[in-house]
Amino acid sequence: MVYLSGNIGMDPTTLKLVEGDIRGRTRMIMNIIANVLKDSGSDIKNIVKCNVYLKDMADFAAMNEAYLEFFPDPKEMPARTCVQVAGLPLGTDVEIECTAHL
Repeated sequence: MVYLSGNIGMDPTTLKLVEGDIRGRTRMIMNIIANVLKDSGSDIKNIVKCNVYLKDMADFAAMNEAYLEFFPDPKEMPARTCVQVAGLPLGTDVEIECTAHL
């Protein structure tokens, strides 16, 4: 199993949050997750569970739009929990952690 701690939409080259809306930050998070899984000998298709933390649940639809780009087949989507939290690192609006098998 591969356990990925929470990731935020921070550009790994600039170490700054991706500008724009939650869609761009969600895409960055999912790309980071995909790269870490690849480096670990796994794949984004092997994710079994994601936990999504939102600063505002009103952002769910926009986050979900970007998230679904990484799981085009609804039959292969991992289990997911999404909750609203009071705050996130660096003032971001979304954080995602996941578990995948090798």
